[in-house]
Amino acid sequence: MEKLKLFFEERAFGVCSRLGEKLNFPIDSIRLFFIYSSFITLGSPVILYVSMAMLMKIRKYFRKMNNPVLFD
Repeated sequence: MEKLKLFFEERAFGVCSRLGEKLNFPIDSIRLFFIYSSFITLGSPVILYVSMAMLMKIRKYFRKMNNPVLFD
């Protein structure tokens, strides 16, 4: 079970961990909130999660464009 958890944590977008760091809130609680609210509201928090993941990727892309690495 631990291997499965590590597999998904490595390949996830990092939205819950980023929110947990910003809000000083346990990451597991945020993940459980997204899971339970997805079941209760028939998946609408998934849209919120994906949009936040896209925003994080776009911000990372623009930061990389502003600070180019000279040696790759």
